[in-house]
Amino acid sequence: MATVDEIAARYIEQMAAADPIEATAWGVPGHDDRLPDLSPAGIEARAAIRRSVLTELAGTAPASDAERIAAAVMAERLAAAQELHEAGEDLRPLRVISSPQGQVRRCFDLMAKDTEEDWQVIGSRMAAVPTALEELRITLAEGQRRGITSPVRQVEACARQCEQWGGADGAPSFFADLVNRYPGGPSAAGLERGARAAAQAYLQLAGWLRQDYLPGATDRDPVGRERYALGARTFTGAELDLDETYRFGWEELARIEAEMARVAGRILPGAPLGEVVAALESDPDLVIEGVEQFRAWNQELIDRTVEELDGVHFDIAPPIRRCEAMIAPPGGAAAMYYTGPSEDFSRPGRTWYPTLGKTRFPLWREVSVCYHEGVPGHHLQVAQVRYRTDRLNRFQRLAGFTSGHGEGWALYAERLMGELGYLENPAFELGMLSAQAMRAVRVIVDIGMHLELAIPDSERYHPGERWTPALALPFVIERSCFPPDFMASEVDRYLGMPGQAISYKVGERVWLEARERARVRRGPAFDLKDFHRFALDLGGMGLDQLAAELDRY
Repeated sequence: MATVDEIAARYIEQMAAADPIEATAWGVPGHDDRLPDLSPAGIEARAAIRRSVLTELAGTAPASDAERIAAAVMAERLAAAQELHEAGEDLRPLRVISSPQGQVRRCFDLMAKDTEEDWQVIGSRMAAVPTALEELRITLAEGQRRGITSPVRQVEACARQCEQWGGADGAPSFFADLVNRYPGGPSAAGLERGARAAAQAYLQLAGWLRQDYLPGATDRDPVGRERYALGARTFTGAELDLDETYRFGWEELARIEAEMARVAGRILPGAPLGEVVAALESDPDLVIEGVEQFRAWNQELIDRTVEELDGVHFDIAPPIRRCEAMIAPPGGAAAMYYTGPSEDFSRPGRTWYPTLGKTRFPLWREVSVCYHEGVPGHHLQVAQVRYRTDRLNRFQRLAGFTSGHGEGWALYAERLMGELGYLENPAFELGMLSAQAMRAVRVIVDIGMHLELAIPDSERYHPGERWTPALALPFVIERSCFPPDFMASEVDRYLGMPGQAISYKVGERVWLEARERARVRRGPAFDLKDFHRFALDLGGMGLDQLAAELDRY
């Protein structure tokens, strides 16, 4: 009988071969020249791998506590993916982020570009783009045949992305920009032809989406309670009381807004919040001009934070100390994101910032965002997991990420930096609270829109009315203090990924409650640094399991 660790290692190798995009993200070598089969046959082949592993796990008796934890993580994550597959969700995969055509484009960002051989591999993968997008079209058509379609809002957004990446209206395509970075010139390695073919494939997919798929797409955005509960379980790894969670979102927003008013009063006493935000946005001492200058600011803040936290609040191993600040290619969603290091750390972890065409960057909010994506947020968490080969098996290190755990930790990390004294400037504290408010708003509108719940009668904003996307957009702009273009993209994101947006606040809640229980249990012996070490060494997992494992500390 195979051990849990042997099953995990075999799964990673099998899934890397079946999904080369995942292999690139994980840093598993040997697959970067290919793309996955995005057709129904390819989807089913990957589902068969998961089914086989679940069957094998069910017949395995863990030989240690570490194996018990690992087996539970694997079983929960794989079962969640299978539940989505069996519900037909992978036949309607179009959404603003994490859509297959976006994953195809984004995997090129993570590929090595240092040697002639690296560029030959890029050329081979570019040549595979037309086939991959045609396979995606077949999957979408099959979903349409079965009456399983993506909403109009998501189809239109994905079509616009395809047009931008394909170079519509004569603009340079993503692939043209990519091969122009080849030192020998794109034509020297035959890259120019591959770039044209890949770009043309994106334009063709955009045309098919608009002309053939869109007329049959559903114009209904809400997914209803059953589908929403499935999405929430997948993204959080927890069984949630959705009505209680909706009330929690309102309670959190009220608490945070009271804190924001208090901090705003320290900046401009007596001024309304909007006036304080406007003052911060125009303060020349809190603004950076220029995209590269802003990227360099992010990098300097990451490096300085690593230096100051290491050995004091966390023990940060040498391979983890490197995290690169990047500017995201245009065309994707508006939110900043993180990509983990390769398995061997030859590629570092990276934060990616979409500029949305901006060249001017007020910093009052960005300090907290950088802590969220970098250190002690996603980078410390994800890279620490990849590093702990002595404690975690290959599945845990590469495929165990759960949004509730990961985004919950990153949101917790923003607040933690305030607790550790890094947000003493009230402008930066207000930025952190603004981010917290936005995450509370997510809980309200994500559950509210998809379940079409009523706004409480006690609220000042449209009391008693039921949530719609039209009602949500002005609300999220006003109550989060984030820019309108960013929040418009966010609403589209929530509607396309039901249950993901709540994972931040729901996850943070689990982290905070577990820490408080540990503090009470241990009394004067409680040590925050040791608690964080224990918690991060568990690796990624669903929130129900996380709460149980942290109660063992």
